[in-house]
Amino acid sequence: MIYADNAATTKMSDKAIQTMACLLQEAWGNPSSLYVHGQKAKEVLEQAREDIASVIGASAQEILFTSGGSEADNQALRTAAELGKKKGKRHIISTTFEHHAILHTLETLKKDGFDITLLDVHENGIVIPAEVEAAIREDTCLVSIMYANNEIGTIQPIREIGAICRRKGVLFHVDAVQAVGHIPVNVVDDNIDMLSSSAHKFHGPKGVGFLYAKKGIRLTNLIEGGAQEHGKRTGTENVPGIAAMAEALKEADANMAAYAEHLIKMRNRLIQGLQEIPHSALNGDATQRLPGNVNFCFEGIEGESLLLLLDDKGICASSGSACTSGSLDPSHVLLAIGRIHDVAHGSLRLSIGEDITEEEVDYIIQSTKEVVAYLRSFSPVWRDLMAGKKEFIL
Repeated sequence: MIYADNAATTKMSDKAIQTMACLLQEAWGNPSSLYVHGQKAKEVLEQAREDIASVIGASAQEILFTSGGSEADNQALRTAAELGKKKGKRHIISTTFEHHAILHTLETLKKDGFDITLLDVHENGIVIPAEVEAAIREDTCLVSIMYANNEIGTIQPIREIGAICRRKGVLFHVDAVQAVGHIPVNVVDDNIDMLSSSAHKFHGPKGVGFLYAKKGIRLTNLIEGGAQEHGKRTGTENVPGIAAMAEALKEADANMAAYAEHLIKMRNRLIQGLQEIPHSALNGDATQRLPGNVNFCFEGIEGESLLLLLDDKGICASSGSACTSGSLDPSHVLLAIGRIHDVAHGSLRLSIGEDITEEEVDYIIQSTKEVVAYLRSFSPVWRDLMAGKKEFIL
């Protein structure tokens, strides 16, 4: 099998597995306890906090452990909303192609009286900093923009947007779930106030993540009940999972440059091959994208059928976010960049891993060509297009 769905989840690294397995036996105590077993777990927990902080340029006290990126996103947005409300500021800026953890939380905040502005991202999937600046008002309490899109992989000008927010005195949150561990992220240089991340996106375990919150930001609790995480995220910490996350992040950071060089080479080879398919289109910017992300639309086919037939050929891929794979609606990300419904339905996301080979890339290209041709051979939409009854979009 060729696994090409790393944006959905990554396989745990050997070091992360070994760390987790070891600590399940050796640091099983409750880190809030004062006796030796608890204090050993506490030492492991705080070392992980320091390790993670060092990778993103933060201090250990600014790292809060969560169950993953969605929880971190929710806490960041609700914190900014609560802080804004106290100052009479109820305006939040985000974009139309954020993860649903952001968009659905914003919908809830809208019902609570907040005014939400969702910026367009245009055809190349890039947010324009000048449009962010133009949208900021006197009552704006937060700008929240993802570092890299989870479907089309486009990397945003975060540092520039962060500088605008800092100059305007507006909190800046970044969903960096797809970015951390894959591209350089530094919360100080990037002018980030809050940042969300999730371990299973960089070869750590599922169910573990973290929220960075700049010193001085008083976080709003989502869970009440205890004094863990400085009282801001109660519940006994998953020490083995957290330590495995830190180990995976350190490993990803140490190998980032070498992995990126290989992935970009393989990504470009994959893009070049898939562009040979008639009436296809790359989604998102060709170069300002994650090293391992390739996202295409193929006119005249359904993405679900494409995925099932690729699976028969031993290729694991997706048509968009794993969080919405049960939905029959086209990707909101593709609609946000201007793809029409019929075209957006025929999408394919390939998120390749560091161990992929040229031979595997070529096999993906050849298999995709064969499957697209097969699906088009009995597609009534494709027949109408070929007969001139409908006009090609791509």
